[in-house]
Amino acid sequence: MKLEQQVPRNALVWIILALFLLVAPHVQRVPIWVLLVFAAAVVWRIMVYRGVWSFPRWPVKMGLIIAAFAGIMFSFRSLIGLEPTVALLLTAFALKLLELAERKDAYVLLFLGYFVILTVFLFSQDILIVLLCLFNTVIVTAALVALHRPGEHRFTFRPLRLASVMLAQSIPLMLVLFFLFPRIGPLWTVPIKSQAARTGMSDFMKPGDVSRLSRSGEVAFRVQFEGAVPAQDQLYWRGLVMSRLRGGAWSSLSHFAAPPDERRPSEPELVGEPLRYSVIMEPTQQHWIYSLRYGRSRDSGVVSAADYRLYRMSEIEDDYLYEVQTWPEAVLEPEISDWRRKVELRLPPDDNPRAMALAQQIASEAGDSREIVEQVLALFTEQPFGYTLSPPLLPERDPIDAFLFDTRWGFCEHYASAFVILMRAAGIPARVVAGYQGGEINPVNGTVIVHQFDAHAWAEVWHEGEGWVRVDPTAAVAPERIELGLEQALAEEGSFLADSPLSPLRFRGVNWVNQLRLRYDALTYRWQSWVTGFDSDRQYQLLTNWFGEFSARKFALVLLGAGLLVFAPVVITLLLQRKTVQLREMDKLYLRFCERLEKFGVARAAGEGPAQYGRRASAQLPRLEEQIGDVTNIYLGLAYAPADEEAAALKRLAQAIRRVN
Repeated sequence: MKLEQQVPRNALVWIILALFLLVAPHVQRVPIWVLLVFAAAVVWRIMVYRGVWSFPRWPVKMGLIIAAFAGIMFSFRSLIGLEPTVALLLTAFALKLLELAERKDAYVLLFLGYFVILTVFLFSQDILIVLLCLFNTVIVTAALVALHRPGEHRFTFRPLRLASVMLAQSIPLMLVLFFLFPRIGPLWTVPIKSQAARTGMSDFMKPGDVSRLSRSGEVAFRVQFEGAVPAQDQLYWRGLVMSRLRGGAWSSLSHFAAPPDERRPSEPELVGEPLRYSVIMEPTQQHWIYSLRYGRSRDSGVVSAADYRLYRMSEIEDDYLYEVQTWPEAVLEPEISDWRRKVELRLPPDDNPRAMALAQQIASEAGDSREIVEQVLALFTEQPFGYTLSPPLLPERDPIDAFLFDTRWGFCEHYASAFVILMRAAGIPARVVAGYQGGEINPVNGTVIVHQFDAHAWAEVWHEGEGWVRVDPTAAVAPERIELGLEQALAEEGSFLADSPLSPLRFRGVNWVNQLRLRYDALTYRWQSWVTGFDSDRQYQLLTNWFGEFSARKFALVLLGAGLLVFAPVVITLLLQRKTVQLREMDKLYLRFCERLEKFGVARAAGEGPAQYGRRASAQLPRLEEQIGDVTNIYLGLAYAPADEEAAALKRLAQAIRRVN
């Protein structure tokens, strides 16, 4: 193999470093054996470099490929999906190191490395992830730079400096493309089947589901109000409306489960000024989005269901920014159809007989639906019911009977489910609403941070002439949950984020930790608003604000002009930094000598050496033969003079030139 085709030692070190940094963001989502493959590949390649082992032959390569596919299939039970595909790519990326024999193999590996960097954005576009990916881009580029220096075998950091400069030079072009280039949906917004668990609320609910979700401190969404933030007990973020009860689990009605004339919500009478706010949701791989009571959104792709919940036509695969207007006092459905009434009264037959009897007794003693609601809430208040994240297990048969008359300890879904069943048994249309309640106000930027532990379930009951009214039975049992939040409600129990001992939320009492957390959250909100939420609609709005009414011709001119502005400084800098020959002091003195002889009529010809020129000049100027010979001999001697003698020789050369007159 020719020397210029070999991979320099310096480049090999940078390639191995890039290998480990590129797999680092995927550590939690790939099987442990994939990481072992990376380590084994690096060890094998180092042993090949040292001459101890040889490159694997094709039977070994085929065996490794088959083993990789088998391992992916065993770990994920499928080769189709986001996680197995990325794991397979990472495995191939590691195994490619085993055939890294020539520079062309290194090019393939490093270009594949850029693609591996992009795969991280399929899972997250968090600002820290972006910074890590930028750093990894610099490292891969540094490996490419080192690859173009075949003479460098000792490890140096010089390629890192050049790679950083190259990345910094690309920033202006990146900004132009970000703001001006048409917003084509990125790869990570394409619906891809993922095997990761879906986050947030599920489309069905049974006792224990919300309490499990409430053990997480992750952010569900962030909200920015245009005006003052409503009171904590008014922040009920509706997500799912569950009207169907089957097998002890509540679920929402699908769009096509309703008759055609029941699929659109009736327009309520709008009362008062609306609340205006924007929401940035974390990816959920679900369709529903969250808003306060009766929200409307003008964002494309957001529609309102017949039960007044909002949902998006496509799944939320990345950070999703939308704007909402809410009328909390609007009367929703003051009159309901027979079909809707039937749906909201339906109960499984022969289930929970003691609860049925209790509801019928309350209904027979009460005067109207309002009084029935008050008596049931009084039941929760006066009887020894408790609020806990770890309620006793309920039997599959008649679970509500067991909860109401035996265990009496539960979380919000227990109370919401029991309340709705009692309402329906008493002849009042009712349904379960699942979403989030409350939120943490960030004093840094005024946003409301809604965490997963704010997950909540409550009820909506229908009153004649008043429509659907929110009733939260949890507030009757644990009012501190609604007014102060989950942490205060569980203060005595001590179960708040018990499964996350290192969560920053557990250290809110430490001022500097809490301030750091809030400032980072404010930075994250800006990142989501300005970068990940910068879609085609917001790009068009921004360009319209900048340049007025936009057209294809104006857009082309703006894009061309911005490109010229970006490249003009680069061109000017390259022109100004053109390399000029830096003459040595001895050469400067010799050229001065040539100028003197030229005045005497002996000009030096192009390409004429010092010795030849000296002989010709001496022949034409015999009176200066001795002086010309001294200058020529001293100059030729300076080319091989030791460094410590150079200063004295330069002095003699200058004196000899002065004698030429």
